[in-house]
Amino acid sequence: MPEISRENRSNVSRREFVTSAAPVLAASSALAAESSLTAPNIVIVIADQVRRDAVSAYGLNPVQLTPNLDAMASRGTLFRNMFTNQPLCSPSRACLFTGQYPARNGVWRNTGNGVALNPTATTLATECRKAGFSANYIGKWHLAEGTHGPVSAQERGGFLNLWQASNELELTSHPFEGDLYDSDGRAIHFQNEYRVGFLTRLATDFLGRVTTSTPFLLVVSYLEPHHQNDEKRFVAPPGYAERYRNPAVPEDLRHLPGTWQQHLPSYYGCIRSVDEGFGRIRDELTRRRLDKRTILVFVSDHGCHFMTRNTEYKRSAHDASIRIPLLIEGPGFEGGREVRHFTRMIDLTPTLLDAVGLAVPSSMQGRSAMPLVAGKSDNWQEEVFIQLSEFWTGRALRTPQWTYAAVAPREEGGYRPMRSAPRYFSFQLYDNYADPYQLVNLAGRRETLEIEKDLRERLAAAMRAAGDQAAELAACPYPYA
Repeated sequence: MPEISRENRSNVSRREFVTSAAPVLAASSALAAESSLTAPNIVIVIADQVRRDAVSAYGLNPVQLTPNLDAMASRGTLFRNMFTNQPLCSPSRACLFTGQYPARNGVWRNTGNGVALNPTATTLATECRKAGFSANYIGKWHLAEGTHGPVSAQERGGFLNLWQASNELELTSHPFEGDLYDSDGRAIHFQNEYRVGFLTRLATDFLGRVTTSTPFLLVVSYLEPHHQNDEKRFVAPPGYAERYRNPAVPEDLRHLPGTWQQHLPSYYGCIRSVDEGFGRIRDELTRRRLDKRTILVFVSDHGCHFMTRNTEYKRSAHDASIRIPLLIEGPGFEGGREVRHFTRMIDLTPTLLDAVGLAVPSSMQGRSAMPLVAGKSDNWQEEVFIQLSEFWTGRALRTPQWTYAAVAPREEGGYRPMRSAPRYFSFQLYDNYADPYQLVNLAGRRETLEIEKDLRERLAAAMRAAGDQAAELAACPYPYA
């Protein structure tokens, strides 16, 4: 059974941060920043398509890409087994902000064609605003329908204060020029500046304008290291890819054909730039004397397998797609802790609400991980339910030992986007203890038939709990003799 580090949790109670406290009259913003009468601020930095092993603090890659995140891990809490519930941009972000599975929040694929975050959804932003927070957003959104760029107020998921974003930033910008949009839909143009640096500058400008004791929620959503769609490549700042020419290659990639051979140096260069941007945001929090009363989060929406598992970059049940970095520091997360229990994207908003003393709405299917941070793991379930769409229509279960995936047959639309299917068959089975890089598929083998049967039953239970459509789960149609 996984354990978390035994360091004692801070004696400071999160419940001491009450959002109903009267504002502190201060002569300067520095005094306001020192106020302990309000809830902690929340700053979430999302990077797109970051593999967990790309963050050096996890100790899985000798390439030292992330000194700022590594320092964060030494101060805060590192979640060693964090998973997204769907390895795709829009669904993963919807899971994050709503605390719900795709079957409940409705974002089962990338937005468009009738799929978008419900304007009435209960989200991290709506709950924070009810408690007196401002809710602010910078960068990539990807949860609205019918637009690549400007997003109407009702489609912003409750982020109704500062808005400097693009629905699909990869389509309204390139790495060194492009547009975001403000709350009135006016273009915010940048050029001759790397996209990560531009978003970072917007974030530090916002932090530099914080002048009151009113708590704030700020999300900074980088596109990098996601590939630039129309160029079909990863684009790092000048000279950054050259730093990582002929790098160490993760074990799950090196044995398989794909695009990692040509793309890994630029991918690593993008991540180094994101780490530098993250460092500047944290430095600004420190300079403004906000760091001691701000919960700072770094997370990614999904990983990247470089076309080694299918003909694109994610959308699979492999750890390269679903296992993501999560690091948090600030009140309640101090001390260089490590959480080894399984946590899920749907748990992040409940965790943050709990951390600032707010109730977790009953609509949220995730659980607060604050007990895990405190060293308490009673009744914590060590498995993750995963939905797949757009490449395969499938469902999967990740347990400490097993990764089990079932997909819809091709003749029933399994290779086109579907919200759900009436039937799935066993497709992939990996023994993560014996085969941590998931290279040997055991689905259909005689020696694992009973294991598959048990996992099918557990997957069916997970689907029911998620609110997913009932379906037949069949054995592998091509068993080994």
